[in-house]
Amino acid sequence: MTDRKRKIVNDPVHGFITIDHPLIFNLISHPYYQRLRRIHQMALAHLVYPGAMHTRFHHSMGAYHLMSCALQELRGKGVVITEEEEVAAKMAILLHDVGHGPYSHALEHTLVEDVSHEEISQLLMQTLNREMNGSLDLTLEIFNGRYHKQFLHQLVSSQLDVDRMDYLSRDSFYTGVSEGVISYDRIIKMLTVHEGELMVEEKGIYSIEKFIVARRLMYWQVYLHKTVLSAENMLVKVLDRAKKLALDGTELFASPALHYFLYNRIGRGEFEGQECLSQFCLLDDYDIMGAIKVWTQHPDKVLRLLCQWLVNRQLFKVTLRNEPSEPELLADLKEKVKQRWDLSDGEADYFVFTDTASLKAYDANDEKINILFKDGTVRDISSIDNALVSHTLARPIKKFYICHPKI
Repeated sequence: MTDRKRKIVNDPVHGFITIDHPLIFNLISHPYYQRLRRIHQMALAHLVYPGAMHTRFHHSMGAYHLMSCALQELRGKGVVITEEEEVAAKMAILLHDVGHGPYSHALEHTLVEDVSHEEISQLLMQTLNREMNGSLDLTLEIFNGRYHKQFLHQLVSSQLDVDRMDYLSRDSFYTGVSEGVISYDRIIKMLTVHEGELMVEEKGIYSIEKFIVARRLMYWQVYLHKTVLSAENMLVKVLDRAKKLALDGTELFASPALHYFLYNRIGRGEFEGQECLSQFCLLDDYDIMGAIKVWTQHPDKVLRLLCQWLVNRQLFKVTLRNEPSEPELLADLKEKVKQRWDLSDGEADYFVFTDTASLKAYDANDEKINILFKDGTVRDISSIDNALVSHTLARPIKKFYICHPKI
């Protein structure tokens, strides 16, 4: 194997990451994958945690590294994994986020209709597979859970996958929020395969509990932090307004790719055509923020105000509550905003609105995290006596919130 390209990447979280297979090197070099360098992993969270400027490229490379470690660990325990399966599983985790649009989830609610990033990932992987002469056939089987060695899919996508292990470690590192620190190296050492399924050895129970607790804390402290929610909702409203103006025939500054998504109704059907996918792959955070900076001078008052406030971090006030807001409170806030900025009823809807944030830290109905005991019995983490998970973390938490400008 001396003729192989061997590259090392220095990662601040995991140290040196090795790329040692030509197929993997070609995949990482592809423009579809390189686009992830231009998409922030945590969208607008850097407006609250200034260090959170890392990209989806960073994250998927980190997940690739953890996949390499996990496969090596399982092999060491006698699990049969062929070289072809290893390369396919590594490519599956590299591509798990390839369908993310600019600022992650903001695009899914506005510029495209009813198409998730998972569906776009699938379409891009199929396109790459054609370009690479079927080299991703096995990758697609693993990614979609159709391959008979189910544990390979579980490493890519489950409640204990290497995706979550990396983003919790990486996001806590870049935000400085220590509650997200997990013992990913110990968890990987505790992984095993029993009857084709991925499991955790009994002595890894506490590391798994800490992993689930860390995920919950990171969600409420970082991902669903009320100021992060405010910024991301403002971005959605900006794109909502821009899309409405564009479809009404208003002229807007936009890059060619952004222009395509603003001035056309894009749904699932359009994504089946190559033009739509090609335009999508030209769209990244730079297109969106470049346009927003120009729109701060746009004649439309709603678009102009939203963009000015977002660019200058004059963010909406967010109030989290355990119950839905009373209609009278919403009506009163709308009236004040209408008078303060001389807006119509329809325009005020962009400035005063409600939504919900919910989280289930561990879902016992989803693909379970199974613990393999020394006597050969298997139990789900939430059914173990005295386990922290069973009492608190399996319950969903839903919070209601109201967003409005500071009056």
